[in-house]
Amino acid sequence: MKSIEKLIYLLAIAFFFNCGENKKTENVSYGKTDTQKVPASERVDLKNKGVGPITSVDLPLVVDEELAKNGEEVYSKLCLACHMVDQKFIGPSPKGILKRRSPEWVMNMIINPEKMVKEDPLAKDLLEEYNGSPMVSQNVSKEEARAILEYFRTL
Repeated sequence: MKSIEKLIYLLAIAFFFNCGENKKTENVSYGKTDTQKVPASERVDLKNKGVGPITSVDLPLVVDEELAKNGEEVYSKLCLACHMVDQKFIGPSPKGILKRRSPEWVMNMIINPEKMVKEDPLAKDLLEEYNGSPMVSQNVSKEEARAILEYFRTL
């Protein structure tokens, strides 16, 4: 009986010392942040404007239907091969993109994806998430990118 009491006593002491304040090895992240746990395609970052010529975009409350229709035409010709509207494909779906990215970021990515992938951390993470499949520049003008953005507002 005394050996059981001694064992319980030793276990209690061991437990006490293991649960002390000295937690040197717990919560070590090795440089990783919580944002790395969320896939880049699902991450919300509305402050990042990206890297490129677009620094400000004013979106009216009402969608410009004619501009959106033009954007849909451009999107269908240049983007649909890799970006399906309702699902991930070779690249992310644009549906709901403006709930996760700023309009400036979206337009800069459309206009100059190579520069974005080189200099924007989120674009780099997206490239990694999509198995290194880079978005190819389609030489989209600012006007076409704005039309595509308007189309995205209708999705």
